[in-house]
Amino acid sequence: MQLSILDQSPIPEGFTSGDALRNSISLARLANRVGYKRYWAAEHHGTPGLACTSPEVLIGPIAAATSRIRVGSGGVMLPHYSPLKVAENFNMLSGLYPGRIDLGIGRAAGTSPAVARALQRDRRQPAPDDFPDQLDELLRLTGNGEQGKGAQPWLLGSSPQSAIWAAELGLPYVFADFINSDGASIARDYRKRFRPSRYAETPQLGVACWAICADTDEQAMRLSYSFRMMMRLLLRGRLVAVPTVETAERFLEQDTAPSLYPARRVITGTPATVRDALKSLAAEYGADEILIVNIMYDHDARLRSYELIADAFQLSATNFVAVAAQ
Repeated sequence: MQLSILDQSPIPEGFTSGDALRNSISLARLANRVGYKRYWAAEHHGTPGLACTSPEVLIGPIAAATSRIRVGSGGVMLPHYSPLKVAENFNMLSGLYPGRIDLGIGRAAGTSPAVARALQRDRRQPAPDDFPDQLDELLRLTGNGEQGKGAQPWLLGSSPQSAIWAAELGLPYVFADFINSDGASIARDYRKRFRPSRYAETPQLGVACWAICADTDEQAMRLSYSFRMMMRLLLRGRLVAVPTVETAERFLEQDTAPSLYPARRVITGTPATVRDALKSLAAEYGADEILIVNIMYDHDARLRSYELIADAFQLSATNFVAVAAQ
């Protein structure tokens, strides 16, 4: 089982988006050093809590700051853009960093309806729901999408339809368990329907999940408070920067409003606890790869979390031996 990182570039309260993006580069350097397979930048718009609005802009600095790890988008929200422009961006990136660039593609807006509308050039009428046509066009324009030749396309999703598209097109697929934790049957359907293609001869399935690791179970749970507060407020229409653990703890203790937060899987604990939970998750999905996503206030604690997970899976030894043998 491979381990990778899906980074949402969280903005801690009192810091800037530039600080958050520099933190992402710092995290990617650590990922490169300790043995993660890939680092993906997520796309979000119109929020004070997440900094990366353009994964393709962040991918270049990340790739330049690292040497081994694959770098990509997790993902580009294609309905906002021209397939040609997306293809040109990633063809350039793969030309600069051959064999290291992933083009993760998503259908979600990554923002509110109002901001999604503002992203459209023509606002006289709603944008058409033509994602399959956009995706077909993008794949034609990337041309040399075979593994090792240009950016490697992936489809991202959290619904049955995304799995069907990925399987029919023969694309590697990542299911967002951190959005919908009831995806094991969707993953099985992807494998069942998969058609070999120039992009992948066999199904390639990743699952992206929340995971926070610390020296004790209690410490890991406290580190998750910041994210939990953000999500409760988000579902009430309030967007905030990542609060401190202390602020979030007080909020959660005093918040008596009915929780609108849907039940989501959030793995927290010691290295052994998280390792066992991730192995169980991979078995549940039949996944080849786990992409870990988390939001924390303290960047050092976030780095430590990823480092502890890498140590628990002995990534340094296994990955660097494999690279040296190539």
